[in-house]
Amino acid sequence: MRRPRPDTPGPGQESVWDYPRPPRTEASREHVEVWLGGERIASTTAALRVLETSHPPTYYLPRASFADGSLVPCEGSSWCEWKGAAAYFDVRGGNRTASRAAWTYPSPTPGFESLRGHIALMPGEMDGCFVAGEQVRPQDGGFYGGWITSRVAGPFKGTPGSRGW
Repeated sequence: MRRPRPDTPGPGQESVWDYPRPPRTEASREHVEVWLGGERIASTTAALRVLETSHPPTYYLPRASFADGSLVPCEGSSWCEWKGAAAYFDVRGGNRTASRAAWTYPSPTPGFESLRGHIALMPGEMDGCFVAGEQVRPQDGGFYGGWITSRVAGPFKGTPGSRGW
């Protein structure tokens, strides 16, 4: 499959087609909040964004930004060709549990060491994830953890027919 035609970014937008491959990690000072079960389970202005061609940013929050008891280690792992082996968490908030909805890289590969001690979440499994007050839309497909805001232009990997991008 060939690369799709990128959407033209509007004022103040970034094109995910300008993001690098392999991905880049960068600091974000935007206020990031996560809600589950009617409770705010995480809040930070010290998130990291992972930027990869064709993907909306994935936000990684410092573990210390999560409420006590909101992250419960669970079984299973996966492998990222760039970041290495991931470990998973069930996420708890209020009366809800989102199974395997968060992950971390305990020993990230060279170039991604900054991710150590940070947690990513599947925004579609939460009540709401917010960046600078804007509720994000989850990346389509249920596999990737990208956070879509009005500040990114696609199209985004994860939609039907995007597997070969």
